[in-house]
Amino acid sequence: MSLPAPNLDDRRFQDLVDDAKRLVQQRCPEWTDHNVSDPGVTLIETFAYMVDQLIYRLNRVPDRNYVKFLDLIGVEMFPPTAAAAEVTFWLSAPQPETLPIPSGTEVATVRTEVEEAVTFTTTRDLAIVPCSVTDLASSVSDGPVVHHPEAVVGDAGFYCFDREPKPGDTLLVGLSNAVPSCAVALRFEGRIEGVGVDPRNPPIVWEAWDGSRWVGCEVDHDDTGGLNRPGDIVLHVPAGHITSLLERQRAGWLRCRVVPTEPGQPAYTRSPEVTRLSAYTIGGTVEALHAETVTGELIGQSEAVPGQRFPLKRQPVVPGATPITLECSDGEGWQEWTAVHHFAASTATDRHFTLDKIAGEVQFGPAVREPDGSLRQYGAIPPKGATLRVRAYWTGGGKRGNVTRGSIRVLKSSIPYITRVENRRAASGGIDGETIENAKIRGPLLLHTRSQAVTAEDYEHLAREAAPEIARVRCVPAGGANDAGWVRVLIVPAAADDELGRLRFEQLVPSEESLAKIAGYLDERRTIGARVVVEPPVYQGVTVVARLRARPRANPEALRTAALAALYGYFHPITGGPEGRGWPFGRPVLAGEVYGVLQRLEAVELVEDARLYPADPVRRERGDPADRLQLEPGALVFSYEHQVQVRQT
Repeated sequence: MSLPAPNLDDRRFQDLVDDAKRLVQQRCPEWTDHNVSDPGVTLIETFAYMVDQLIYRLNRVPDRNYVKFLDLIGVEMFPPTAAAAEVTFWLSAPQPETLPIPSGTEVATVRTEVEEAVTFTTTRDLAIVPCSVTDLASSVSDGPVVHHPEAVVGDAGFYCFDREPKPGDTLLVGLSNAVPSCAVALRFEGRIEGVGVDPRNPPIVWEAWDGSRWVGCEVDHDDTGGLNRPGDIVLHVPAGHITSLLERQRAGWLRCRVVPTEPGQPAYTRSPEVTRLSAYTIGGTVEALHAETVTGELIGQSEAVPGQRFPLKRQPVVPGATPITLECSDGEGWQEWTAVHHFAASTATDRHFTLDKIAGEVQFGPAVREPDGSLRQYGAIPPKGATLRVRAYWTGGGKRGNVTRGSIRVLKSSIPYITRVENRRAASGGIDGETIENAKIRGPLLLHTRSQAVTAEDYEHLAREAAPEIARVRCVPAGGANDAGWVRVLIVPAAADDELGRLRFEQLVPSEESLAKIAGYLDERRTIGARVVVEPPVYQGVTVVARLRARPRANPEALRTAALAALYGYFHPITGGPEGRGWPFGRPVLAGEVYGVLQRLEAVELVEDARLYPADPVRRERGDPADRLQLEPGALVFSYEHQVQVRQT
């Protein structure tokens, strides 16, 4: 079976003749004889026949030729991007010495009978640093700091906060070493009674000092129930944690601070009393990419001619933690060559090269003949016989790397004292490489924009060009009366949902690195006087509370799961909406849509009730039921804790 030929123009002979006759009526109304016997109509049919033959041949242009045409206008297909995940390495027991986790350590998901393992590689070195408590202190609101050295050795206890705790009361813990990116266990002993709070949601936060400000720590688990009983609290300390002088004592400082309660959240009525507090390091967290590192690959020897090409052994090449560097050896040492996007600004002495990430091919600069007959060399040429090697590059990537939380559990590199690994959050950012079909659409846009942002479509196209890893982009005008000339570019990052299609709200906030990269790229291409703001869109939380009647012999629990998946899938900002391409920006949400989504489920006999609520995912609040939720231009929906009840017939 032959491959289907692309139908670039579906007009045929008679369509061309009819179009021409309609134009004759508009342009030459005095020409009234359109019969086939008229000589003018004969000429029209002759040209229509010739154009029909051209269209026939054009429709048989294969994709390879089309790609070459795109190359001529400077279109390059976007390579895949690698998903990133924060991977935690847990120790089998606390260690007396620092345990290094080298960059390039490989971890993976579990291989099954139907799926291959997905491999991730750490992007930087991680040091799991041991620690102990060297100082303890407390303060009441903005009062003086009181040190408690007796509690460090367990001779006497002290109250963490005021006798009746209030917001601002603080417990300070000084560690012997800074523990950046480490997991630290704080062991509370003695009479620990923080009376009054909900053990699952106490009004306290843990923070670490980075030398200039307090940064929040993630609580992995809390055996104390909010400082209500003896036990361990495991904290994930941020990467900026340092040893510094604070309150006349040098240590790696952590603190526990009482915060105002939220509506319905109980507060402390009595301060916890600590007799002894100790600390030890039990793990560390580092970023890993869904890609494999290839280091020191020899790609060939130079022939000292312009435009040389050298293929890499692995492709495609994905963006990694460091830029790709080429090294050239002429027998006296290795010289570094820098990757550039093009050779337009390269001179004959610049050691530049370009890299085709899709094909995995290194190319050196060409020589172009000038009008006066001389040759101009763009970029230097390695000397004849010089050995070329790529120091390191990353290969892999794609959507397959967007694995769910807890999927990464296999340590492929042998490291002593590491008992297990895990990803506490879902991996995100993995996007497949661009298809030819999408490149065909992008080609005319490139000719239209000429790398200059004028229209809203230009800003959207250039933002995707700057950061192919983003999922969606939308350009809207600024809404204020004094915002003339301001342009808002809204960025939605790629994010992996769970088995029900749920997303965490923080997954929809793009990284500062992506925002800065897009902003810098657009700033170079905006029109004079235009001001560009790159930011995430406003998200309107949506909660659906529904009651269903199941068909006879249907499984109620399976129907409930299917209903939740349908709701999370429909109100999904990236893959939801009526067309399944993401919820349209600014489109309102109607209560009637909920009935349609649920009634389509096979096991549903009747949707007895379905109510739509506005929700605030940040404050964790739900508003009053509404028939219609109006969204601002540029806003998106976000599903927040849908609830479904199923009744058997």
